[in-house]
Amino acid sequence: MSKVLITGGAGFIGSHTFVELVNAGHEPIIIDNFDNSEKFILDRLEELTGKKIIWYEQDYQNTQKLKEIIENEEIESIIHFAAYKQVAESVKNPLKYYDNNVAGFVSLMQTLHDINRPIRVVFSSSCTVYGDPKKLPVTEETVVKPVVPYGKSKMMCELVLEDIINSGEQLSGISLRYFNPIGAHPSGRIGELPKGPPANLVPFVTQTAAGLREKLTIYGDDYPTPDGSCIRDYIHVVDLAKAHVKALDYLHTQPIKTYDFVNIGIGKGASVLEIVKSFEQENNIKLNYEIGPRRLGDIGDIYAVVEKANELLGWKAEKTVADALKDAWKWQQTLPTSQP
Repeated sequence: MSKVLITGGAGFIGSHTFVELVNAGHEPIIIDNFDNSEKFILDRLEELTGKKIIWYEQDYQNTQKLKEIIENEEIESIIHFAAYKQVAESVKNPLKYYDNNVAGFVSLMQTLHDINRPIRVVFSSSCTVYGDPKKLPVTEETVVKPVVPYGKSKMMCELVLEDIINSGEQLSGISLRYFNPIGAHPSGRIGELPKGPPANLVPFVTQTAAGLREKLTIYGDDYPTPDGSCIRDYIHVVDLAKAHVKALDYLHTQPIKTYDFVNIGIGKGASVLEIVKSFEQENNIKLNYEIGPRRLGDIGDIYAVVEKANELLGWKAEKTVADALKDAWKWQQTLPTSQP
């Protein structure tokens, strides 16, 4: 098993991946600047795993410190989560995304180049690299054509990783193009914790259910979908975390200089209105919601074909959307009432 550096390891997906790495026998180490995460999550991770955490409060773009951490901790693998991820914000402020997501990733790769020893990289990519696909479901053969800066930043990082591996660097890598992570750890001890107004649907749903928000706004009911609201492939965050472990294990079976990319989803879509109704049913709660205008950067419909993940990684989603919505509500109930 390997020593794994998780950039953004205290965040939503990073924290769940930490737990699953420990469960699989790996030794994860966290680096996080806590720009979009909270330090109390580290205590929760120690509680869930029974392990003393090694962590660094550090921006991953500080190349000198990053190099010291990788060398001193004898890091063998990196799972990279330290990116901004709000679609609408990326449209309004693209430079923020190109600076952190792209320039930051290039500096990370430069650091690995300077270290010059075999390291495996699991890159947190996104289905937004496909843009607004003309044909569904999306396979890995679907044309990559992002339409928003966030998706473009992910595409650029994929290209950087592939190109430097093909150039002969002592690296191997895999890009996980995942769809819409939701839910929380079944224990209710860790989950999605946005700072300020959420960018994603489910935290808005749970905050509305908790009375922290007066109402939920559904952005658009005039898309070309059965009920007019957007359709997404929603995946439980624990399943997604396990996919990162499977990807890492896969890279350890392959020679250095291997590169690939894989869709991670459940293989079917659910509409925003279906999510709202499912949440109400699973948790016996009535939500106050209204229909609003479309949101900047949103597309109508996207969901995945996940056969490659099954075949290449031996991974398959095990949890349902209903499971995710129950776990998300359990997590919300542990949070302070002043959260928003």
